[in-house]
Amino acid sequence: MLRALDIRDLLIIDHLELAFQPGLNVLTGETGAGKSILLDSLGFVLGWRGRAELVRQGAAQGEVIAEFGLGADHPAHAILEEAGLPGGEELMLRRVNTADGRKTSWVNDRRCSGEVLRRLSETLVELHGQHDDRGLLNPRGHRGLLDAFASVSDLLSQTRSAWSAAAKARKTVQATRDALEAVRAEEEFLRHAVAELDKLDPQVGEDEALDAQRRQMQQAERIRGDIARAHALLSEGAEPSLGEAQRWLEGVEGGEEDTGLTAPLSALSRAMVELGEAQDGVSRVLEGLEFNPGDLEDCEARLFEIRALARKYGVQPDDLAAHADLLRGKLAALDAGDRDLSDQEAALAQAEADYQALADQLSAARRDNAAALDQAVMAELAPLKMERAVFKT
Repeated sequence: MLRALDIRDLLIIDHLELAFQPGLNVLTGETGAGKSILLDSLGFVLGWRGRAELVRQGAAQGEVIAEFGLGADHPAHAILEEAGLPGGEELMLRRVNTADGRKTSWVNDRRCSGEVLRRLSETLVELHGQHDDRGLLNPRGHRGLLDAFASVSDLLSQTRSAWSAAAKARKTVQATRDALEAVRAEEEFLRHAVAELDKLDPQVGEDEALDAQRRQMQQAERIRGDIARAHALLSEGAEPSLGEAQRWLEGVEGGEEDTGLTAPLSALSRAMVELGEAQDGVSRVLEGLEFNPGDLEDCEARLFEIRALARKYGVQPDDLAAHADLLRGKLAALDAGDRDLSDQEAALAQAEADYQALADQLSAARRDNAAALDQAVMAELAPLKMERAVFKT
C-alpha cells in the first residue's frame, strides 16, 4: 500500500506532501490541474522511464520519496533479499534527478539501481488507464492471466523454488568442476614432485648439518697430511736421539766425581715425558681426522641434491619438508574433490528431477485450465453479440 508521497522541485511542483489513507483514495481536478504530474512523479521514484526534463526550472535537483507498507508475504521482500537490500514492514523509495540529468536511487537508505526500482514497482503498483484493453495483446501477460485463472500460485511457487535449487546445485557443480580442472592441470607435476620429495625425504636442519660435516671433512683432508708428517718425525726422529743421549749422559754421571750433568739429565727426562705427551696428542688428532673418502662423496651428493630441489621448487632447503606436505595436501584435495563432485552431481540430478516433476505438473495444470478458460470466455462472448469471435489459449 502506498502510504505517502513527498515531491520536491519536480516540474511545476515546489514541495508537495501527500498522505494516503486505507481504502479508496481519489484525486480529482480539471485538465491542467497537475494530476499527470503526480503520476509522473510516482513513476519517477519507481524507476519508470518518462520525461527527460523533470527538474523544476531554477532548482539544482528534483526529488521524490515514496513510502509503502508491506505485508509479511509481499513479493517485494524476495526482490529486496535478492538485491541485498534491507527489508521490513516499511519500504522507503527515494530518487533524485539533478539538473544535468543524473539520477540516483535509494531503497531504505541504501543505494540501488533503477532496474531494482523497476522490479519492485511491478510488485507495488498496478497502473490502469483508458487503453487497458491493449494489454491483452501483450504476450508477456498471457501466462499470468492463465495462472490466475487456474489458481496455481502454490504450485508455481514450488516450481520456482525447485528451479532456484537446481540452478544453485548447477553452479555448485560447475564451481567444483572448475576447481578440479585447475588442480588436474598440474596433477602429473604434483605426483612427480611428491614422489621426488618423498624419495629424498629432506629433514629440517639437515642442510646445515651436512654443510658443517662437509666442511669438517674437507678441512681434515687438507691438514691431515701435514699432521701425519709431523707425527712421523716425532715418532721416528726425536725420541731415539734423546734416548741415546740420555743413556750416554747417565753413564758419565754414574761416576764418583761431580760432572754437573744432573740438571741437564733432569731437563732431558722432562723433555722425554713432554715428547711422549706430544706424540700421544698428535696421534689422537690424527685418528680423529681419519674418514672414508666415500663418506665425503656421499655427504656432498646429498647436500647438492637437497639444494638442487630447493632451487627447483623455489623454497629454502629447510622448507622442503613443509613444501612436500603442501603438495600432498593438494593431491588429497583432488582425490576428495572427485568424491565431492560425485555427491554434488547426484544432488543436481535429484534437484533437476524435482524441478522437472513440478514443471510437468504445472504444465499439465495450465493445459487443463486453458481449455476451461477458452470455454468460459466463449460463454461470455455470445451475450455480447460476439458469437463469431474465437478465443484460444
